[in-house]
Order: sequence, then structure tokens, then C-alpha cells
Amino acid sequence: MLGAAFVSRSRGFAMEARKKVALIGCGWYGKSALFRLLQVAPVEVAALCDVDRRMLNEAADMAAARQLSRKRPRTYHDYRELLRNEELDIVHIATPDHWHALTMIAAAQRRADVFVEKPISKDVREGQAMLAAARKYKRVVQVDMERRSTPHLVEIKNRVIGEGKLGKIAYAEICCYYHMRARGNPPDVDPPPYLDWEMWTGPAPMRPYNPLVHPRGWRSFMEYSNGIVGDMAVHMLDMVRWMLDLRWPKRISSSGGILVDKQSKANIPDTQTAVFDFGSIPVVWTHRTWGPPADPEYPWAAFIYGEKGVLKADVHKAEFIPSGKGKRIRTEALYEYDKYPEDRTEKDLERHVASALRRHWQNFLEAVETRGRPAADIEECYISAASCILANLALKLGRTLAWDPVEDRVVNDAEANELLARTYRKPWVHPLPETV
Repeated sequence: MLGAAFVSRSRGFAMEARKKVALIGCGWYGKSALFRLLQVAPVEVAALCDVDRRMLNEAADMAAARQLSRKRPRTYHDYRELLRNEELDIVHIATPDHWHALTMIAAAQRRADVFVEKPISKDVREGQAMLAAARKYKRVVQVDMERRSTPHLVEIKNRVIGEGKLGKIAYAEICCYYHMRARGNPPDVDPPPYLDWEMWTGPAPMRPYNPLVHPRGWRSFMEYSNGIVGDMAVHMLDMVRWMLDLRWPKRISSSGGILVDKQSKANIPDTQTAVFDFGSIPVVWTHRTWGPPADPEYPWAAFIYGEKGVLKADVHKAEFIPSGKGKRIRTEALYEYDKYPEDRTEKDLERHVASALRRHWQNFLEAVETRGRPAADIEECYISAASCILANLALKLGRTLAWDPVEDRVVNDAEANELLARTYRKPWVHPLPETV
């Protein structure tokens, strides 16, 4: 029944008009996002790639059940082989963060348009190289920062900020209080036989396999991610930047560390504050993976303060609360179960995000046709990702960093600039803007 539901919405399109798509990284979110694409466009999932054989085969079976042709996508272990062998229109990259740069750049070089999960990169120089590749090869690159396509957030932006209901805006807070950092300290073990741990590690430092890392736990380790700032702050910072039309922060500072859960094998901060100073508007981030949220109604959210009121916004809802007398405005996440009943039952789907993902894909496909810039163009998302990476560098170095967006470097700080590119494990080579 599920496959039939997907097929029925694709009828009437010529088979030859369907774009060929490949997914690199077949884990939880890769499949969730890909299946939203299949709901809105008659594409052909031609190929899949993953270093986890079990995950790869499961994704191939699921994709076959959902696409119009019912064909099982070809499967690959190595993304380089996939890109050599397949003629593709679109490549969807949903690997762990430490693999984003190499896969995205390779796909752009093969003249595919790219939909890549956030944050775009593990380090700043990777992001610069990815942006350079997108522009050099004239590729449409949409980053899955789908707040920019979320219906209730688009509506509240237009009705509140667009109509000036907040008045002068001079402060914003963003936060996450989810208890999402991995806990415990299980022993390292041999990787399971279906996983190529060498290839999974790729350019990251080699460390023993641990079940906390794969699947889905890698975000708790700085070798593969940028912690909760890179995972959760990047969404809310990008949302505030989009809503308020902000570009680069002038200065970035951060404090925190592992202050509570010192026994866990996880090595990302469990407590962190970062200040993104845009000059007239400071945006202040806070996360804790312990204790209660500051506002139980908004545990992962943005609060934009103006002289006439406050706008609270998250992935489920948003509301404008005026100061004194005035009319409150509230919007809520759009659920489309009448059109897409499979949303109710799909395993692991974040149901409140499904409508946003569909619109994000549609926006991307429109840009592919017009060769224009999508809503979450890689340049905008490079700014958001790099800002969060710089917050982590500020924490590591213990000082405020000033960013020069013209020179793409930290002002008067040679040590910080040396840390803009991580060391790649051989034989992998770190991409740079001038070498893509």
C-alpha cells in the first residue's frame, strides 16, 4: 500500500522526463529526506551508496517499493565508483558530516546538482571549497536547512517581521536543551562484519569502533561532527539570519565544555554558550544536555526580541507576543496526512518536518530548472556553518574571534587561521577553494 501511494502521485509524467537521483549515505535522515522527494517528483532513484552493507540493502528495498518504476537501485560501496559509473542529474548527500565535502565536490565535478545535509562541512576551509566547486561547475546546491521552507515559519516571518510588528529588533536568543548527547562508556569492539569501518572513518582520525558511534551516534564525537553547535545551533542561527536578513557575524565568542557528564565516552560539550555579534543584533546560543529547558514550551528554538514584542519560533510552532495591548499571532506545523497518509506510519519520520522537506525539495527542483539559487543556497549555509565552527574554535582557544568575510579568515589570529582546516587522514586530501 505504501508503494502504491507514492506511485499514484507520479502517474502522468513521461518516463523519459524523470531525473536520475543517487543517495550517498543511506542512514536515517538520508532515507527520510529522499522519500519526501519521491512524494513530490517523478524521479528515478538510480543508485545508492553506503559503507554499511545492511543499511544499504534495506534502503534499496525501500526505494524500490516507493518509486514509480519499482526498480531496485544499483548499490555501491564507494561513492567514487558510483559517480564514475552513473549518469546522474541529482546527488543527495546524507553521510556523516566529516564526509560532506569530498562527496559534494566530487558530485559537482561530475556535473550533478546536489542536495546536501547540514552542516555543509566539518571545517571552514571545506565549506569554502564546496562553495567554490558549486560556483565553478555551475551547480545548484541546496543545503537541507529546511527552516527556510517550513510553512509556519515562512508565514510568521511574513506576518510579523515582514509587517514590522516587532518594531526595532536588537537581540535574539537561540537554544537547545535536548538530552541528545550520547551517555555511557561501553568498551570498544570489533566493527560488525557488514560495516567497512576504514571507509566509514575516511578522512577523520582513526579510532576504534564503538557502538556509540554507528549508527546515528557519531554526532557525539568531535572527530566526525561539530557537536551540538554544529548540529542544532546551525539550524536556529540560519533561521534567525534568514528571518532578519543577516550576513556574517562580526565577532564570535564561546564558553562551556563538558561540565556535567564527565563519564561518557562522548567528547562534545554538554554545556555551551556562544555569542554571534552581528553589530546591531547579538544572537546568543545556549545548549545543555542536562537539566530542564529554560522555556519548557520551546526547548529547541529562537526568541527574537523587538521593542514591540517577542517572536518565539521552533519546528512545531511560532508565536508573536506583543508588548502591552495587541493581537497575538500563532502558527503551527503543517501536517498533510490527507495528501500523504504514509507520513503517519513511516518509521523514524519526523512528521512535523515532512511538509517542510517536501517544499524544500520543490524549491530545489525549481532552481534546477531555472538554474537559479535555491532557498538554502550553499553560500548562505556556508555562512551559518562556518559561524558555528568558529564558535567551537573560540571555545577551544578561549578568546573572541573577529571574522573578515572578504578575506575569509580570522582577523589578526594566525593560530585560529591554522585551525580553519583539519588534518585529513592519509590517503585522503583536504580540498581547498583553489584546487577543486
